[in-house]
Amino acid sequence: MAFFQVRFQPSEKTFEIDSAARPEGGIGEPGSLLDVALGLGIDIDHACGGVGACSTCHVIVKEGLDSCNPSSEKEDDQLEKAPGLTPQSRLACQCIPNGTCNLVVQVPDWNRNLVREGH
Repeated sequence: MAFFQVRFQPSEKTFEIDSAARPEGGIGEPGSLLDVALGLGIDIDHACGGVGACSTCHVIVKEGLDSCNPSSEKEDDQLEKAPGLTPQSRLACQCIPNGTCNLVVQVPDWNRNLVREGH
């Protein structure tokens, strides 16, 4: 079994992930950073429901980006609308790590929804 770690910043919460049995949040592409984060209780805003139709789940993959699937043209089009765009920016709902290395993922403050209805 292959395991890798994902550390979410700024909370500095680190999780060991089993590549074969990733936590699921049911939002975004299966195995995506958004899907895994929500399955672990890390809240990342996702206004479009994780279908890649907005840029609210914009994250910055500070380490381990090479182990993630390439971005699609659709994702790149949405990322152009995101504030604070960097060369390591991805939509969490579309970014799927392959588990070959550890990741450090920064969730920008504008993407952390601290208050949601029903919580």
